[in-house]
Order: sequence, then C-alpha cells, then structure tokens
Amino acid sequence: MSNHPLTGEVSNSKLAAVFDTAAAAREAAAGLVQALALHPTQVKVVTPDEPDAAIKLEPEGRGIWRTIVVAHIRMGLFGAAAGAIAFAIMMWIAVPFVVQSPVTAALVTIAFCGVGGLMLGGLIAMRPDHDRYVDAARSAIDAHRTTVLVHARSKDEQQRARKLLVARGGEVTGTL
Repeated sequence: MSNHPLTGEVSNSKLAAVFDTAAAAREAAAGLVQALALHPTQVKVVTPDEPDAAIKLEPEGRGIWRTIVVAHIRMGLFGAAAGAIAFAIMMWIAVPFVVQSPVTAALVTIAFCGVGGLMLGGLIAMRPDHDRYVDAARSAIDAHRTTVLVHARSKDEQQRARKLLVARGGEVTGTL
C-alpha cells in the first residue's frame, strides 16, 4: 500500500452509498468485496446507530496529519521552484528591476511563490472534496438510513465501485 504523493493518505478516492435498509447496504457491501476483490477493510457499513461513524468515514487519522505536512512541504517547494523559474525567465527577458537588483528580485519572487505553494498545500490539506462525502453519510445517519463507505485505492477502483453501488440502488456520493 503506497501513500498518495500529495496527501500522504492510502485512500484518496472515497464513496458513500446510501441505502434505505441495513440489509440492502450489507448485501451491497458484500457484493462489492466479492465482485471487485476489495479488501474487507476498504468497505464499511454505517448504520444510523453507529457509535464509530467518524472513524469509519475517515479512518486514516495519522494520514490526515501526514497530509498536512506532506502537502505543505511539497507544494511549498514546488512554489519556490516555480519562483526560481519565474526569476530566471525575468532575468532572461531582461526585466529592468530584476536585472538591476537580481538578489532582491530572486528572494522576493522565490519567497512569494513559495508562500503561494504553501497556501495551495493548505487547500489540499483541508480536503474540500471530502465535504460532500462526509455530509452524505451524516445526512443518512440523521435520516435513519444506512451507508456503505468505500475507501478505494485508485480512481478506477472508485468508478467500478460506484457503478456497482448505483446498480444496487445506492445513492452514491464520492470524493473527487
């Protein structure tokens, strides 16, 4: 199991499929494990009285901290590198301020682009694509419905699981 290069999590592709009954949800979950050869830990069933729903929704607690650190470091370095390239281009086309003060221009360009990269890392770490997935599962709990959670290890696996869950009558919401 390898971690995603930007987030540090094993599973970035998640699905929440809402079913009217626990029996239908359990049947769909078992069908997923069998049909797609998923590991049983990748498929969870959350019932309305589930005490550990939050853990089942986002089981990678350590992965979230890894996401915060990895996203900021990698995107900050990417931003700084982009700043260095931007500085080199400005030197090459002889932008007057850059040519007259190359050290200041280099420091400012690299620093601003590095901060921009850190901000982008913060956006990645917030995982806004998970909001719909989490909201769908929590709304199902509030409506006394049962949810099948799938923690796919790839986009392809997520899409195959989505098709199967829709075919079984689930209302499917996923991460991007």
